[in-house]
Amino acid sequence: MYKALRYLGWPVLCGLLVAALIMQHYPQWLGLPAQPPLFEAAQAPSPGRQQGPVSYADAASRAAPAVVSLRSTKAAKPGKAGDTANDRKSPAKPVEELSLGSAVLMSHDGYLLTNNHVTLDAESIVVALADGRQTLAKLIGNDPATDLAVLKIDLPNLPAISVGDSTAIRIGDVVLAIGNPFGVGQTVTMGIISATGRNQLGLNTYEDFIQTDAAINLGNSGGALVDANGNLIGINTAILSGGSQGIGFAIPIKLAMEVMRSIIQHGQVIRGWLGVAVEVITPELIKTYGLKVDQGIVVTDIDPDGPAHKAGLRAGDVLVKLAGQPIKDGRLAMNQIARKQPGDSIPIEVRRQDKTLQLKVTVGLRPLMEKAR
Repeated sequence: MYKALRYLGWPVLCGLLVAALIMQHYPQWLGLPAQPPLFEAAQAPSPGRQQGPVSYADAASRAAPAVVSLRSTKAAKPGKAGDTANDRKSPAKPVEELSLGSAVLMSHDGYLLTNNHVTLDAESIVVALADGRQTLAKLIGNDPATDLAVLKIDLPNLPAISVGDSTAIRIGDVVLAIGNPFGVGQTVTMGIISATGRNQLGLNTYEDFIQTDAAINLGNSGGALVDANGNLIGINTAILSGGSQGIGFAIPIKLAMEVMRSIIQHGQVIRGWLGVAVEVITPELIKTYGLKVDQGIVVTDIDPDGPAHKAGLRAGDVLVKLAGQPIKDGRLAMNQIARKQPGDSIPIEVRRQDKTLQLKVTVGLRPLMEKAR
């Protein structure tokens, strides 16, 4: 009897284990309701069929012919006298200053976009095309407020870059920076869009930069930032430090095109202007001006001959609403005014001590001086 039970024990035990496993994992085999799992693990989505390109050679070859190198010669500066007696007797020879940069061909008839700082004070600007041709460029106009300049060359069979939509870009999109770094020749670097809408960097009066980690170095200024299809989305402008640190900035092509059209049509950029300097409200400003509000922008300085002063604005006033919309960012508010045409009327809600004022300001034309408010 004992031996029989001993021999039967293992088969019975195995049967019980199998039954337990079936009840746990396959209850439907026994006609039992299925038990819900204790938790549902998130499933990774299956990869789509469309994969990113292995190479961006097509994008580079599409855009590169329209990116040119610039060599600007600036006014000669007096040289330093030598240390020897003979050198001190002879006058110092003037030294010409050479500036290198890049530009983008925007049309087949020869209009180019570049940076203002590349062409500033240049006596001559030589353009070198990717196909080896060289010619002198004419400066059509510049805009120090956005650091843009428009040039013109006269050559047959000029390429022109395809313009993309800088308002549709997203953080993480692949981009290529094309230019002439350090004068070594046309170079393409790759990165992604790191951020959009960068401002308050102290680089330009009007700032709305695309930030990228594509390598941008000296000589890339004025070159092209293109998307993965080779479409122009920005004009490379600045880097955060003296060398490429993975933080570069480009002017969105939408803004650059607006500036270019205005320069070609009017010889300058037509911008609205109020004649005020403003700052976002801070605890220090609240204390200085005795402000009763904590949102808006404070008028810290005002042009006595400007539109704002004529409309009744005074230093210390707080602009609370512009065209019916609450003001949270002074730079964005000034950009909104800049887009207005001279002669337009714009309603402004103002807080002056304990009073709320409703004023209408007739927008003026922003003066050409770089420091105009």
